[in-house]
Amino acid sequence: RRSPAARPGTCTLGPVTRLLIVNPFASGVTEERLAVVQAALPAGTETVQTEGAGDAVRIARERGAGLEALYVFSGDGTYNEVLNGLQADVPLGFIPGGGTSVLPRALGLPRDPAEAAARVAAGRTRRIALGTVNGRRFGFNAGIGFDAELVRRIDALGRRHDGRRPGDAAFARAALGLVAGRRGRFEPSLEVEGMGRACFALVANCTPYTYLGRLGLAVASQASFDAGLDLVAPVTLGPLSLPRFAWQAWRGARGNGVLVVHDADRIAIRCDAPLPLQADGEDLGDVEAAVFEAERDAVTVLV
Repeated sequence: RRSPAARPGTCTLGPVTRLLIVNPFASGVTEERLAVVQAALPAGTETVQTEGAGDAVRIARERGAGLEALYVFSGDGTYNEVLNGLQADVPLGFIPGGGTSVLPRALGLPRDPAEAAARVAAGRTRRIALGTVNGRRFGFNAGIGFDAELVRRIDALGRRHDGRRPGDAAFARAALGLVAGRRGRFEPSLEVEGMGRACFALVANCTPYTYLGRLGLAVASQASFDAGLDLVAPVTLGPLSLPRFAWQAWRGARGNGVLVVHDADRIAIRCDAPLPLQADGEDLGDVEAAVFEAERDAVTVLV
């Protein structure tokens, strides 16, 4: 694991009005990129670096109140922590510093962190909705079953010697391994309240659902930061129907045998046996039930 970016000496006069939270272990964060990001943000912005899981939750909770802006240079996991820690209505600027950085890209920000920092520093804002699952906030997606198991398998690979997470090739291998382990067959294993049974469930707060490199995986093409939650849950999948569903999910199209909900305020799911749950790419463990709720007009973001 590489060393984290050096802690910059920060001198501020008077009360801090803008704060930059940095995860120095995020895949795309280096000393050089951090310096460029800092230069692009308004003068007087204080920088604080996380040291481990949960730090960003605490920092956002303790220091968020009274800020003019809170910037986050990290990956999706730290964005999620900030969303769950923040208790004040503070404009949030998400700067891509992870391997995927779904949230800022879905908001239309550039992939380059310097360009994204310049954009959020300009101060243009919009209000967006969030989702919650069992009380935990998420910014772009959550799921039970297949995608949560995939998140767990990627996490199990750990990080490379340079501190980076496995790339898209490792993601593809993990997905193929998961499918092969099931022999291409996924049977109903959960119940979506009021709709029926399905083999796994994908819940989106925006589109795309996630990214593979530069390509966006649509899944729920109508999902929007301006609306409620969307659900896509295939009833059953086999060796013949799985490729068709994967293609439809990539394009955001819908076929037969898939439960679909658009702009929902609440989605309740009960599992036959405990299944993995993920939110914004974070493994939340195994659950027997999950309640997804839309938190409309939840936060202000800088775009």
